[in-house]
Amino acid sequence: MSKQQRGLGKGLGALLGGDADLSQIRKPVGYVNKEVVSTSQPLQGTADILRIPVDMIEPNPFQPRMSFDQETLEELAESIRTLGLIQPITVRRKNDGRYQIISGERRFRACQMVGMDMIPAYIRDTNDQGMLEMAIVENIQRENLDPIEVAMSYQRLIEECSLTQEQMAVRVGKKRASVTNYLRLLKLPAKIQHDLKVGLLSVGHAKVLLGVDDINLQEYLCDLVIKDDMSVRQLEDKLRKMSEPKKAAEDQGQDLPDEYFKVLEIVGKYFENNISLKRNSGGKGSMTIHFNSDEEVRRFLKAIEKCTEE
Repeated sequence: MSKQQRGLGKGLGALLGGDADLSQIRKPVGYVNKEVVSTSQPLQGTADILRIPVDMIEPNPFQPRMSFDQETLEELAESIRTLGLIQPITVRRKNDGRYQIISGERRFRACQMVGMDMIPAYIRDTNDQGMLEMAIVENIQRENLDPIEVAMSYQRLIEECSLTQEQMAVRVGKKRASVTNYLRLLKLPAKIQHDLKVGLLSVGHAKVLLGVDDINLQEYLCDLVIKDDMSVRQLEDKLRKMSEPKKAAEDQGQDLPDEYFKVLEIVGKYFENNISLKRNSGGKGSMTIHFNSDEEVRRFLKAIEKCTEE
């Protein structure tokens, strides 16, 4: 005899009835029994969720996020329109009786899009430094900032809150090595930071490029990664190949002075080391360069021009 199927295995309909109307079950969150804060109603406590008029709330001046994706904002707004604001925002009260967002600016903007005139919020008492720390840490812990925003947030914590990297790592709950790696991203050229920020380049690619001293070469390799859709491993292999100067002269049994090999190394990195050098005992000789594209020549010329300007 087969066992009777349990209700849980039949899905939500079996538990709530076959004709259950989910739109009636999922009613918007209202927070209807909470106090409404206004300029004439002084705040009595900070533990409860209070409803605050939208026009009394100001954006966070310490907001580490520099851009908000419109599509995801619209999706959040639609969710709030259907279900209400599930997670209240967090604010602090200013001396003038208004409120400033500590965390939840995306939710605040989505509520504005929906047309809400009252927004549920937690109230926290904090000074500017405490607010900066809470805003940055809250955003970082959500892990939805782009790598450059994370790096700049770390930098702000260090500079504006006078924290060491070790102290900051404890604040954000990250390993110090991770913090250091993010901070190093700010040493990359602006062009590469932009590509990293918009997702054309990964953090893994950026770490490899940080090992390249020449800015022009960094940017060239960055463009190559995007153009050829190179993986991090492929970029590492290419860089390894470029950093190992060909010993064509050595293969021919020539005894060259050290400066000749230096020339091969410096010039060769611009042409994937497709360079050879011949020299006779009297010091005369020739250097042959093979290039794969006009871009390689332009990059080499740009490097020469930069050296002459200096």
